[in-house]
Amino acid sequence: MNKSSRILVTGHTGLVGSAVVRQLKEEGFSNVIERTHMECDLCDIKETDSLFNDNRPEYVINCAGRVGGINANNTKSAAYIYENIMMQTNIITFSHLYEVTKLLFLGSACIYPKICPQPIKEEYLMTAPLEETNKGYAVAKIAGITMCQMYNKQYGTNFISALPTNVYGEGDNFSLSDSHVLPALLRKFHEAKVNNSESVVVWGTGKARREFLYADDLADAILFLMNNYDSSDIINVGTGGDVSIRELIKIIKSIVGYKGKVVWDNSYPDGTIKRSIDTSKLDALGWKAKTSLEDGVIKMYKWYLKNINLIRR
Repeated sequence: MNKSSRILVTGHTGLVGSAVVRQLKEEGFSNVIERTHMECDLCDIKETDSLFNDNRPEYVINCAGRVGGINANNTKSAAYIYENIMMQTNIITFSHLYEVTKLLFLGSACIYPKICPQPIKEEYLMTAPLEETNKGYAVAKIAGITMCQMYNKQYGTNFISALPTNVYGEGDNFSLSDSHVLPALLRKFHEAKVNNSESVVVWGTGKARREFLYADDLADAILFLMNNYDSSDIINVGTGGDVSIRELIKIIKSIVGYKGKVVWDNSYPDGTIKRSIDTSKLDALGWKAKTSLEDGVIKMYKWYLKNINLIRR
């Protein structure tokens, strides 16, 4: 990509898309194409066609998608599979029809099997049953990856797929009902501090282990892959390490300054007990995450406090 390339970033108002747009503009890219959901419903084939026809993007970074935490994935699985399949099908199809030079499709490490060796290598995809609470979203994303691979095979396109681990950062979703674990916990502990609550109830047992990637690091990895990776094979993006939810809570409590107790609600599922991804493939290309979990949470919390009246809740 050069600085004047026409680059379409779908989902640019979301956590990852907004980080990608920030980085593109900081690096001097002058022709970034952004459209809100109100301006273009990517589930609508005609509106997506018009988006591509009117703007003729040379590169597409597909960050659009319906995402959420365990509860949202489990209770809204029909919406998750439908909307993700419709969006990605339209984006991939029109990227081919309008001869896009390169497309990056963003998946997620949560689409790997529920139980598989750790850390998770790319070749473990579809080798065992999926996590049931995440099945709708996972099937949709696997379909998108496969579609990219089949288009490359049949039409000679250059559509790549990256699978990041749990992403967090500025612009995250802080809803207590459908957000991911880190932003939900950050909000819970902040509100408990403000309200002088004696305790905070946390879902699950705290034993599950997760790997967390700062959104700006993922944006950096995405641009790196757009310039340095051209294989149909999926590639993991992560930090190479994980923490338990209990350890994560200690970090959040310290940063927020909450002094109360934690109460574990075991009626809610933990999800997959351990998920840490193998990043050796990306490491070999020369990319590494730069932001520690503590530093990332500090930055996220500062953003949360500054934007507390504007955030998605």
